[in-house]
Amino acid sequence: MKNSLIKLAQKLTSEGPHKYQHTPRRVRGLFNGKYAFDTINAYHVWEHPYYPQFYVPISSIASSASLSKTSEVDGTNGGAHLAKLTVGDKSTSRAIIFSAAPLKDLVKIDFKEVDQWFEEDVPIYQHPKDPYKRIDILASSRPVKVALDGVTLAETTAPLFLLETSLRTRYYIPPTSVKWEYLTKSDTETVCPYKGKANYYNVTTEGKEYKDLVWYYVYPTSESELVAGHLCFYNEKVDIWVDGEKEKR
Repeated sequence: MKNSLIKLAQKLTSEGPHKYQHTPRRVRGLFNGKYAFDTINAYHVWEHPYYPQFYVPISSIASSASLSKTSEVDGTNGGAHLAKLTVGDKSTSRAIIFSAAPLKDLVKIDFKEVDQWFEEDVPIYQHPKDPYKRIDILASSRPVKVALDGVTLAETTAPLFLLETSLRTRYYIPPTSVKWEYLTKSDTETVCPYKGKANYYNVTTEGKEYKDLVWYYVYPTSESELVAGHLCFYNEKVDIWVDGEKEKR
């Protein structure tokens, strides 16, 4: 784990981030029952092309918290140091302080190490939302059919199409249009910053079980509330027909 931080610091000091920009959002981090930082001067930093992380100014660290350098990162010419964040009796060493452009005077604290992140007064999960990404949920009358191993698993003329920037369309199906005899509950849970906490079902056909083939949201985020209770099958793992046309997996 420490090696991944070192490699990241070396990459960012030598090559710079994929992209970075100031965000006007208020960003706060709850750590051990206190806000370890609180700022309107955070940056979205894309360490890779897919989604950003929040980097916060060193000056935003609260008086109730302590941020200290632990060691210089080799190969950065003093441009990055591993750091330790402490609040009370809890601490994390999953942090980097930057002292060279373009991330000078910013600190990266591993997202999962913070108990809860907030954008303004809204909690965020998994990673920060990409400000260039959006979700549209559109009701459609185009029929959607889902099958696997020649067995029809669901069929509806009232699907919801979820269109998420840079991802393929997902088809959310009303629960009354699903053949429940093929589904069993899974213990798997995942979290999406755009849609919320997802739960899963396994699918069994022809005596073969397919793990976590279906997901659903009981309490999605406000921007995705239309899909609450609907079921979505992995396009990549089942056969789907939309308006009679079979999609490629």
